[in-house]
Amino acid sequence: MRRYKNTIFYISVTSFALALMYWIILLGAKLEQGRNIIPVNQEKSQWLEFVDSLVENLQHPVALLLAQIVSIIFVARIFGWICRKIGQPTVVGEMIAGIVLGPSLVGLYFPDLFNTLFPENSLGNLEFLSLIGLILYMFVVGMELDFNVLKSKAQEAIIISHASIIIPFTLGVGLTYFIYDSFAPEGVQFFPFALFIGITMSITAFPVLARIVQERNMHKTRLGTIVMTAAAADDITAWSLLAVVIAIAKAGSPVSALYTVALAVIYVFIMLKVVRPFLGRIGNLYKTKKSMTKSIVGIFFLTLIISSYITEVIGIHALFGAFMAGAIMPNNMKFREIFVEKVEDVAMLILLPLFFVYTGLRTEIGLLNDVDLWKVTGIIIVVAVTGKFVGSFIAAKFVGQSWKNSLIIGTLMNTRGLVELVVLNIGYDLGVLSPEIFAMLVIMALATTFMTGPILNMINWIFKSKEKEIPNELNAKSKFKILMTFGNPENGKTLLRLAHHFIKKNQNNAQLTAMHLSHGEHHSFDTHEYEEENFSPIIEEAEELEQKLTTLFKVSSNIDSDIIEIANKGDYDLLLIGIRQSIFEGSLLGKVLGFTTKFFNPENLLNQITGKENLFEDSPFDVRTKSIINRTKIPVGVFINKGFENSDNILIPIFSKRDIFLIEYAKRLINNNASQIVVWDIQGSIKNEFEIKEHIRMIEMKMPNHISILNDKLVEKELLKRQNLMIISSDSWRNLIETKSLWLSDIPSTLIIKE
Repeated sequence: MRRYKNTIFYISVTSFALALMYWIILLGAKLEQGRNIIPVNQEKSQWLEFVDSLVENLQHPVALLLAQIVSIIFVARIFGWICRKIGQPTVVGEMIAGIVLGPSLVGLYFPDLFNTLFPENSLGNLEFLSLIGLILYMFVVGMELDFNVLKSKAQEAIIISHASIIIPFTLGVGLTYFIYDSFAPEGVQFFPFALFIGITMSITAFPVLARIVQERNMHKTRLGTIVMTAAAADDITAWSLLAVVIAIAKAGSPVSALYTVALAVIYVFIMLKVVRPFLGRIGNLYKTKKSMTKSIVGIFFLTLIISSYITEVIGIHALFGAFMAGAIMPNNMKFREIFVEKVEDVAMLILLPLFFVYTGLRTEIGLLNDVDLWKVTGIIIVVAVTGKFVGSFIAAKFVGQSWKNSLIIGTLMNTRGLVELVVLNIGYDLGVLSPEIFAMLVIMALATTFMTGPILNMINWIFKSKEKEIPNELNAKSKFKILMTFGNPENGKTLLRLAHHFIKKNQNNAQLTAMHLSHGEHHSFDTHEYEEENFSPIIEEAEELEQKLTTLFKVSSNIDSDIIEIANKGDYDLLLIGIRQSIFEGSLLGKVLGFTTKFFNPENLLNQITGKENLFEDSPFDVRTKSIINRTKIPVGVFINKGFENSDNILIPIFSKRDIFLIEYAKRLINNNASQIVVWDIQGSIKNEFEIKEHIRMIEMKMPNHISILNDKLVEKELLKRQNLMIISSDSWRNLIETKSLWLSDIPSTLIIKE
């Protein structure tokens, strides 16, 4: 009744209001007399009027900007995904997306679409919005710098960094002598043009380099620390140098630029000696998410905006102010991580791709319509690579690095990426770079970033030492090596306990490695904290179990492939992985296994519809687990946790002779954990197979009363309840699933092993 009363009230009030408004409009129409009202054009149909209105709305600046943003993000994510799949940083794909959407491709082959989506009068809005994205991005880049690391590793890093700047800078200035007449814009002096070319040759993209180092698991090595520190020092030096170059370019002469440089020095001094300590005290007081109120966030954003404003007014560009504001943020790593979370998603995913496309709109590769122009482009790339690579390589060799490490340092320092595009756009805006030379340098930035990964792979292949691998391989054969990979610490602790039971009395002749791969990108300042946070519970559990443990952490762009590669190349005897109960919740298999939920699970339903989860014909694993099982060359143990605590009582179902390898695992558990094993001969395979019986007899002789054979075709629920663990082959597990065995819902935690 209550519902009907509400409905009647709603209809009554709405009807009365509409009737009242209609009456007022009729009365108001009489007031139009004598006011020269222009009648509506009756020649146009209402449909045409609607179409005209719709076209006008589509051409409105806000609608056009939103359409541009949607198109840019969509294309950027596609190209970023493609590049990530082929082992390139996402930023390379986004840079290519910018070129594709510009006049070089879409504008050339689809001019109507290009002019509709990017009309000339709309580029101003795109420019300012992309500049906001750049300011936020440079703020994040500044926060990635750790001055403490710079101080502790400064000596070698500074030598490498400055050599990697001065040598390519000199070559760039030398190159300018030959290209000035042909490519310098009208009215631009040789000196600022030469300085800008020198800067473009000297840049290293610290953020891209950091991602590559993390993805290749180099960040914890001495080499990784040196190259990261050198790149950070390179960033600071290059941006300081760029500020001077901008001042000279704007002032027109070195003497008049001294005033700008003097103001810049005062600005840096105030930021380091006054603003930084003040922000440090605030950061120490408010370093948790709960305490990080909007007012506190506002203080730091205000610092960013004021800093950018001051440097723009001084004449050294707003981006330098954003970079400096990030660099003086509190050193507290937790604080920086929290603050970056508030900035990075918007800056990196939405605003930054706008900058790539804005750069692409300025890059007209079609201007390079002559073979000689492409020869000049090739020369620019050669000079850039030679200067940066050779400079870094020579310095690294001079400070005592090996040939391999020196080559790796040279290759990484040659990475330019987004930072190069920022510098190029500044030069273009100042009128120092012509459209032709701008296009050439953009191509150089793409080429030097793209080549980093393949060259690193080639260096590692060339220096792969056969002599070193042989002793390690021989040593490994004498050990039973287990690799366990986990997603969250709780699952990791469970897998650790399981693995421990296989080797705990024989640790001198065994090795256990816990591996955690993180999908996505971590900043140089939070990688260590993230790693420590995930491994601390595992390490504590290992200490409690008195289990020796090796840890392996890696930031990965493709977790499945990296697990497979590490397992195959590491000469392990067993790979342990866990699967979540939640992937079975709401599914038929979930009900069979006892994983039920009262909630609808749309993901599982979608997987069943699309054939990704073909429960009773293929396997009960999700797509990722199946991929790992099929592509890994060593035995894989897939663990289903149903409250696992210990391995005192274990059930091993045997379906056929192919399951004989499971007896070896039973033997290890008996020797190391004194487990009680029940071998369930479901189809009478044991009594007909001498080899299996002999294996079991040998175990009984060494450890009496620890293994027994069950010949019943049906198993009692009470027996299942007494078991802590079931170990079964992947083939036998498939048989159980296909036959929809009723007792599956009563099984304990299960280890499914693929030999």
